[in-house]
Amino acid sequence: MTLLGLTDVTLSFEGVTALDGVSLPVERNELVGVIGPNGAGKSTLFNLICGYYRPDAGTIELDGRTLNKLPPWRIARLGISRTFQNPRVFKELTVLENVMAADRVTGLRPWLSVPKRVRENAWDWLALVGLDRAAHVLAGGLPYGDVRRLEIARACVGRPSLLLLDEPAAGMTGQDQSDLVEVIRVARERDVAVLLIEHNMPLVLGSCPRVVVLNFGRRIADGSAQEVRTDPHVIDAYLGTADEEEVAADGPERG
Repeated sequence: MTLLGLTDVTLSFEGVTALDGVSLPVERNELVGVIGPNGAGKSTLFNLICGYYRPDAGTIELDGRTLNKLPPWRIARLGISRTFQNPRVFKELTVLENVMAADRVTGLRPWLSVPKRVRENAWDWLALVGLDRAAHVLAGGLPYGDVRRLEIARACVGRPSLLLLDEPAAGMTGQDQSDLVEVIRVARERDVAVLLIEHNMPLVLGSCPRVVVLNFGRRIADGSAQEVRTDPHVIDAYLGTADEEEVAADGPERG
């Protein structure tokens, strides 16, 4: 059953088309990788889904409800959560407080009034991302890789139905990346669909059953990892030859 539906979505900035008639259905519990060169429209796609931008044309729906004119906070309350290319955490709060603050039940209440189940849910996600050991550390003192983990835990704690991950593996080691794949697996087991933007091709092609490719604001491919890997249009626009693909896997310039 379709959870998220984008139909012929178009958005331009001062005459420059960022997305051009993009249609994209996402099923419940589905994991979809979104790839493409810098400037392809990947982060713009996320910003549209979350309500930071409004489309010039087309529709965006969640569970059959149109999101086009809703503000970001309403969309978040409906069950869409995200991380960002540049991590955004409350540096003056502890890791645990950061996660509890993101729970839809809690908001920013004084911590002593936080319901027991909210604390338990926060601890659960911190353990899943490997940050329970740092629960009482100020978020501003975390290493970069752990900040990424914290963002994912904070995005998941509110029980979203759709999770948007914008380059979550950036700055992560090989083991961190393996742990990330495991966290995504657990999220899907908890009825969360995941849209994943990544430049790390081995991670995307090795973990995502379905991959969507954007180029110059248009969807140029949508299929299995193997189909995308061998698509001549994708090879020409992004993956390149086998040697170039290895370079891309090391992480090209973000965009």
